Amino acid sequence: MSRPKALARNEIESRRAAIPDWEIENDRLHRVFVFDDFVEAFGFMTRVAILAEKLDHHPNWSNVYQKVDVQLTTHDAGGLTELDFALAEQMDRLVP
Repeated sequence: MSRPKALARNEIESRRAAIPDWEIENDRLHRVFVFDDFVEAFGFMTRVAILAEKLDHHPNWSNVYQKVDVQLTTHDAGGLTELDFALAEQMDRLVP
């Protein structure tokens, strides 16, 4: 399967409307998810790991107690692609 190409700035801004809780920082999508506790945060990360593996697209993320800090970019495309937005949308659907 061919890898996606980096999106143009206008495409990025258009796609970002579907994920309003995400920011664009340093040409990456960024969001901090906050949960009630570590178990909920880790459970979220586990569910995302399964989705990411299916997409063959893995987030840059970190977890400290109830927070999961996520950055998405497609390194081999040199910027944001459809994969980043697809994973962001799927992550958003996992939280209330």
